[in-house]
Order: sequence, then structure tokens, then C-alpha cells
Amino acid sequence: MRRHPLLWKLALLQISFCLLLTWIIWIWGLSAERQTYFLTPQERDYLADYAQQAERIWEDQGTDALELFTHQLATKEDTWVTVLGPHLESLSNTPLTPEIYRQLTFMRQLNWPMSRRLQDELPFVSIPFPNHPEHGQLVIQLPERLLPSGLTPWTHVLSHGVMPTLLAALLGLLLYRHLVLPLNRLRDRADALRADDLDSEIPLPLIKRRDELGELANAFEHMASRLRQSLNQQRLLLRTLSHELRTPLARLRIAHDSHLPVEQLRQRLDREIDDMQHLLEDTLNLAWMDTERPQLNREPVLVRSVWEALCEDACFESGWTPERLPCLLGTDCYVHVHLDSLAHALENLLRNAIRYSPPQGKVTLSGWREGDAWHLCLQDEGPGVAPQDLPRLFEPYQRLTGSIGEGFGLGLAIAQRGIELQNGRLWATNGDSGLCMHLLLPAGKCLES
Repeated sequence: MRRHPLLWKLALLQISFCLLLTWIIWIWGLSAERQTYFLTPQERDYLADYAQQAERIWEDQGTDALELFTHQLATKEDTWVTVLGPHLESLSNTPLTPEIYRQLTFMRQLNWPMSRRLQDELPFVSIPFPNHPEHGQLVIQLPERLLPSGLTPWTHVLSHGVMPTLLAALLGLLLYRHLVLPLNRLRDRADALRADDLDSEIPLPLIKRRDELGELANAFEHMASRLRQSLNQQRLLLRTLSHELRTPLARLRIAHDSHLPVEQLRQRLDREIDDMQHLLEDTLNLAWMDTERPQLNREPVLVRSVWEALCEDACFESGWTPERLPCLLGTDCYVHVHLDSLAHALENLLRNAIRYSPPQGKVTLSGWREGDAWHLCLQDEGPGVAPQDLPRLFEPYQRLTGSIGEGFGLGLAIAQRGIELQNGRLWATNGDSGLCMHLLLPAGKCLES
């Protein structure tokens, strides 16, 4: 089942945006709105001081003085004031009407939010006596100048307009950086490829991402790498063919213009034509494997039997004895490969090993099991290769310093391509006594006799 990490990232981003927007509009907006409806500490102290004065007057001077105080306070604050006892009875000489009692049912404390009632009336505030709250309370209709202003239009604009807009802009920026900017980089790279700019090998930063865009970037880089490889091989092919074919053609022209005997001329022509034919066949074979990447039919193959057949031909051509080509693999070493491709690869490796081996040297084939694969090692006793030249061994048309023979440098390249087409690997290291060619091939099931 295919995962969709980018989908979940975008979903999480949108959910976070919605939750944060809801919090800003609802929680933060309401909280800010409610905070603007409370009296400030100075205003609460200011009103509490009136209750303390009323308590002191009632205790020291009596009802008449309290009546005068409430009248003066109402005139000063331009509001309605009374002082009530513990049972909501008036402590002054002014009796309470039923309408006043109805209003007193909606009294508020100093620490409560203050706002106008539905009838657009100012709220009634109950302030208990500070020293003996059980004896009475001052009730005052909140003066107009002390009424909190509430949430202003500008606060509404900030909480319900500016903040959501900034949050939406932040969401857009995140989407741009997470989606649009990477797509723009892919587009720029595609434009570069369209303009035949294949020299840039700097990988896209997107390949480190673990989502669909990362997979797209990896596929894009793989495509660009294949294009670069194909173009480099094409350039190398043209350059090499132009050089390699020019030399035998020049020799053919010289032989044609010479006065050699007919038999010697025929031998010379045959040799030059054979070299050109081998070069063209190997080049076309390598190009076919690189461009077509064919699906080879694979089967379980006993490596020991392939080695023995190759050693028989090698001994006939080189004059080596079979004892100099030991195989340390048992009859349980089966690999799941294409038989002809494996044989061709091993043949190239064996011929190179024999060519660079010293007199009376040996070429040994050994191996061991690694999980679901066999790790084969073809070890010679030659001089080895300089460490910096090991990666160049499998590059087409490469002849390293000290190369023996007149090959075109295609054998190892063809062998490596053939092994890779079978889900295997081929690489080289310097061993204790020479060069070691490593083959990692998928293991096959042992055939029943």
C-alpha cells in the first residue's frame, strides 16, 4: 500500500490553521472582549471607599446622616445610591419601591464584568461594608464615566480581521515553501535539461524529503543522471570510435599502398578488419545494454561448472595447467542469473587475470554466502592496480598505465553491465597478492538431479 506523507503533512497544516484561527477568533477574542468589561483595580478601590464611608457614617452618626450621605453621593456621581441592610432593607429614611427591588435582583459585585443591560441601563453594583459585610452594603448604579468601554471596533478588526489575515498569510507562506518553491526548483532543473545543460551534478535538496516530492526529486535526479551518463557515453563513443577506427584504417591504407606479397597483405587486412569488427561489436553490445537495459531470462546456475568450462578454454589458449586455476566453491553454490551473461563476464575477468599474472601464478575463484546472495571473489597474483585507478577499471575505453595487450578497454565495462542487469554487483579491490574482482549475485536454488 502506497503511503501519502505529503497528504498528511498538508492535512495537519490545515487542521492546525483551523484550530489556531478558531482559538484566535473565539477564545482569544472573547477573552480580550471580557477583559475590557471589568473595572480596573483603581476603580474598584474608588467605589469600595464609598462603602467604607457609608459604614462609618451609619455606625457613628445614624440614619439621618446616612440619608444625607447617599443624597450627596448620588448628586456627585449623577447616579442612584442606597444603603441596604442584611435583609435588603433600606438603612436610610428613603423607602424602596417595588421597581427598585426588581432592579436589585440584578446586582453585580465589583469583580464582575460590567456592561449595560438589555434595556440599555447601567448596572447596579453591590459593595459590602469592608469591616462588617454582614451588617450592610452600599448599592450604586455604576456611574457612566466608570462603565468599561468594552471591545472597541479596532479590537474587533484586530482579532477578527488582522490576526486571521496574518495567519492565512503564514499558511500561504508555509505552503509556498513546502510546495511551490520545491516545484519551482524542479521546473528550473527541467528547463536546464531542456536547454541541454546536463553538466550540473549538484543534487536537489528535495531528495532528502520523505514524501511524494522527495520521491519525485529522486526520480528526476535518476533521469538526469541517466541522461548525463547517456550523453557522456555518446561523446566517449564518438571520440573513441573516431580514434580507434582511424588507426586501423590508416594501417589498411598503408598496407594497400605497399608492395607486400599477396599472402602477407591478406593476413594484414584480416587482422585489421578483425580488430575493427571486435571494436564495433563490443561497442554496440555495451550501447545496447546501457540504453535498452534488457530483461534477461535467469535460471539457477552452478558456478563451479561454468568455471570449469571457462578454464578448459583458457588453458587451451594460454597454455596454463588446470592446477593454476583452482576453484574453492562447492556444489552448493548456485546463483540465479542469465547463463551466457555470467559466463561472458567471468570469461573477461579470467582472461584479464591470466594476462596480468606472473609466470607460474595462480587465479583462484572463491566465495561465501551473504544472506540471499553469493559473494564471489576472483583473485590473481598480479601487480594489482593503483587505488586511485580502481574506479576507472570499469569505465569504457579506459587503458590504465601498464596495461598489457591491445584491447579496447571494453571487456570489464561489458562484464559489469551484464552483472548489473541481473541485480548483481561487480567491483574491484587490491588483495594481499594481486587484484580481486568481487561479484555479488542473487543466490539460486540447488537443482535436483
